[in-house]
Formats: sequence, structure tokens, C-alpha cells
Amino acid sequence: MGQSKIELGGITLDLFVILLIVGGAIILLSLFFSFVPLGLWISALASNVKVNMISLVGMRLRRVTPSRIVFPLIKATKAGLDVNVTNLEAHYLAGGNVDRVVDALIAAHRAELGLTFQRAAAIDLAGRNVLEAVQMSVNPRVIETPIVAAVAKDGIELRAKARVTVRANIERLVGGAGEATIIARVGEGIVTTVGSSESHKEVLENPDRISTTVLNKGLDAGTAFEILSIDIADVDVGRNIGARLQMDQAEADKNIAQAKASERRFAALAREQEMKASVQEMRARVVEAEAEVPRAMAEALRAGKLGVMDFYNLQNMLADTEMRQNISKIGQRPEDPSTGSKK
Repeated sequence: MGQSKIELGGITLDLFVILLIVGGAIILLSLFFSFVPLGLWISALASNVKVNMISLVGMRLRRVTPSRIVFPLIKATKAGLDVNVTNLEAHYLAGGNVDRVVDALIAAHRAELGLTFQRAAAIDLAGRNVLEAVQMSVNPRVIETPIVAAVAKDGIELRAKARVTVRANIERLVGGAGEATIIARVGEGIVTTVGSSESHKEVLENPDRISTTVLNKGLDAGTAFEILSIDIADVDVGRNIGARLQMDQAEADKNIAQAKASERRFAALAREQEMKASVQEMRARVVEAEAEVPRAMAEALRAGKLGVMDFYNLQNMLADTEMRQNISKIGQRPEDPSTGSKK
């Protein structure tokens, strides 16, 4: 089989060798452009941003996406910021959002907030949205608190809702408390102000009293915000907590009194039963003593200390006494022998 040959400049080459050279050149160019972002370098050069080609290749080797560094660098340079490639790449490798940090720096530069790249990078790495913080510094945000219930000294409950206007404090964004702390402290101030009022009418007449008291407490200390104003949006009268507490106390006192009365009643019943038992015991002793009388009389007769006529006179006296007792009981209800009470 014949081979195709091409004569080039007086040199005869095989077609296979030519194809091999062309393929190798294409592969080399592909590898070159995969490691060397020539388009980005040209874009940076056209934007008057000095980026070293070796730096771009180094980004590839460090597994850094060059476009994530070059495009924010172009924006920062056009905005007049002094930002270098090393800082942007270090922030990217630390897990930060380079594009958002640059946007925040541009916004802060336009608003003359004096935000540095190190501060913006620290805020971003702390997990906060630095661009949103800059925007909140320029355009304050309103935080609406939930309904806070408080009780004045006269026992009337007031339910208040407040709107807190805050702006971000960039210097305290790292380590500062968030919105939840602001809401909690404002609620605490509302409860304190209403609770120290002699009457709920004072608060209803001057709602700004709450705002003034809360603002004077410096509730934004240690937070990432600066409180500009506190406005009371709504104040409603709730329940009469004082009257409810008095009713509950009266009910508790009544229950205690009833318990003590029941205790005394049961003690009296127990004492009554003890007295009834004592009466029965005494009656048993009387019966026992009466049983000894005939025996003593017989002994007296035998000893001659008691005559026959004396004995009959005694019997007549006992019979007369019993008759009188029976006559006195006519018309009375008989007693229950078990309890001793009349039926």
C-alpha cells in the first residue's frame, strides 16, 4: 500500500506525521489555555488592571477559580479601591464571598463609611452579610416587636407593640448580638416602664414615656445595631390582673378557713365521742357500785349494824324515789341507749 507524501519547502513529509504534529499542537494549545486564562488576562489588561499571567496560572494550580478573583478586582479598581490580588485570593481560600465583600466595599466607599477590606473580610467570615450590613447602615431598618403584656401598679394589664428603628454598627458586627436581643431588651423596657407607673392611665395618656425610658437605658450596648428611635405603635388595655389576683387570694383564704373549720368540727366530734365513752365508763362503774350495795346490806344485817325495820324503811324510800323518777319522765322522748341522745 502506498503512502501519501507532501512536499513542503523542499522537504517531503508523510501525511501521518503531519496529522500527528497538528494533533499534538492542538493538545498543547488546549492544555495551555486550560491553565492560562488568556481571556481573563486580556479583560484585566483592557480594564487597566495589572494582573500577572503567572499569578493566574498559580491560581489554577491552587484550585482557585480565576474569574472569582479577577472580576471583583476589576470592579474594585474601577470604583477607585486599593485592593490587591493576594488579599482577594486569601479571602477566597478562607471560604469567604469575594464578590459580596467587594460590593460592600464599593457601597461603603460611596457612602463614606470608612470600611476597610480587613474589617469587611472579618465580617463576611463571621457569617454575617456584610453587603446587607452596609446597606442597613445607609438605610436604617424597622424592627417590629411582638405584643408585650405588662401590668401597672393599679393591677390593669396593658398590651403594647413597638417599632424599633435601627442601623447596623459595622464596628460591632463581629461578636455583637442580633435582632433577637434588641427585641428582648425593648420588651423588658416596656415591662419595666409600665410596671413602675402608678396607674395604667398615665401610660395611655403619654405613650412616649415608654420610648423615652427605653432609649435612656442604652439597650443597644453590646449589639450589632444602633437604636435610632423607639415608637409605640399600639397600646391596648387588657385584663384586670389585680382584681383577678384578689379574687384568687380570697378564694384561697376561703378554702383555708373552710379547712380549719372542718378540722375544728372533726376535733369536736372526736371529743364528743370521747365524752360519750367516758359517760358509759362512769355508768358501768355506778352499776358496779350498785351491785355491791345488797352485799354490803347483807353483811350489815349479819353483823347487827342494820335492823330489819331500817331495811324496810330503806326499801320504801327507794321505791318512792323510783316512782318519782318515773312520774317525771312522763311525756319525754325515750333515749337511744347506744348514743345516749333522745329520739
